Amino acid sequence: MKRFSVTAAALALVMGATPAMAATQVQWWHAFTGRLGELLAEQIETFNESQDDYEIVGSHKGNYSETLNAGIAAFRAGEQPHMLMVFEVGTATMMAAKGAIVPMHELMSDTDTEFNPEAYMPAVKGYYTTTDGKMLSLPYNASTPVLYVNKDALKEAGLDPEMNLATWEKVAVALEALKKSGHECPLTTAWQSWVHLENLSAWHDIPFATKDNGFAGTDTELAFNGPVQVAHIQAMADWAKDGKFIYAGRRNEGGARFRAGECAFFTESSAGYAGVKKEAEFDFAIRNLPYWGAALKSGPQNTIIGGASIWVMAGHEAEEYKGAAAFLNFLSTPKIQAKWHQDTGYLPITTAASGLTEAQGFYEKNPGTEIAGGQMTGKAPTGNSKGLRLGSFDQIRGIIDEELEGIWAGDNTAQEGLDNAVRRGNQLLRRFEKSTK
Repeated sequence: MKRFSVTAAALALVMGATPAMAATQVQWWHAFTGRLGELLAEQIETFNESQDDYEIVGSHKGNYSETLNAGIAAFRAGEQPHMLMVFEVGTATMMAAKGAIVPMHELMSDTDTEFNPEAYMPAVKGYYTTTDGKMLSLPYNASTPVLYVNKDALKEAGLDPEMNLATWEKVAVALEALKKSGHECPLTTAWQSWVHLENLSAWHDIPFATKDNGFAGTDTELAFNGPVQVAHIQAMADWAKDGKFIYAGRRNEGGARFRAGECAFFTESSAGYAGVKKEAEFDFAIRNLPYWGAALKSGPQNTIIGGASIWVMAGHEAEEYKGAAAFLNFLSTPKIQAKWHQDTGYLPITTAASGLTEAQGFYEKNPGTEIAGGQMTGKAPTGNSKGLRLGSFDQIRGIIDEELEGIWAGDNTAQEGLDNAVRRGNQLLRRFEKSTK
């Protein structure tokens, strides 16, 4: 009898309770691991704990290329996520994917979500905006390349750790001294095409491709085999031959060597700051990306964006899109953006977040962290420095990487290798152009 009354009471309690509504799940596929993955997961957790209506579920799908390919394959199978992280070179591919995406401006309008495109920094949002000013995706992790310096290595080579490194000519002097002192890795780099061709071109205000680097039409042709690009790549090839430039790989393989103190100079994304700050056991500094003084009499132009944006995929329910819109708005708030910028080295995507960071004294306490933003926004972008919008660009980068590796190995001169890359890349551009018609 006692057993029955307890069971009955429990049953009555369950039946009488008001059932809790399950939060609407929103899937986000991304490419982050390591420290960046931890910080991304922290953002998701903060959003999920801030409200009860939606649950963002983050899933790592490999590197940038693998994540883009996974998203494309999933859409074809009708199993696409709600949100997909796509690196900047996939922008033209996503724009051409008619029916596969929900542009950000439409998402915000359709869900009646407050949205002010003017709140985003022009140099950042421009890459992901149509020619008539409509935002297509959220520039989640926006970066630009800078020069990381191992100040202890410079001291050991008898160099002033505060020496002027504004130009590649001055860097060359330091590389010579480092090599003579016995340093085994004077210079390494990450993302060689992005830093040493794409940003080199923008920094020197010369075209990487025609038609405003693809912004003005898909009938663009590659143009990164001009005199400045050839001279820079040949200089790096000569440094490689002399053991002053050590090639580590196509992505960010050189980062581990720099963070371990093995390399003196490292050209890498501003977002490398998170890892360097966490792991480096030496005194380091962040400097502007160098430019060739002989090629520029009035200083450099502006560097261009890297990183990725968040695209919203088509084919989901209205309530799920409300969750996606709420999350994108959350990511854009000054507090969240300022923390992300300060923790990672990625650029703040809104002017409010940049102002909050400055007001908090972060730049003053962490010299060099303001450099990336200055490089991007110091001058109004030109047709050569707004960014790149090229079809099949991930594959074109693969061609460039292959040809650069041949140059570093001494198989080709810089002119020969870059001419090959332009010719092979243009074949892909023509196929992409044909596919859009």
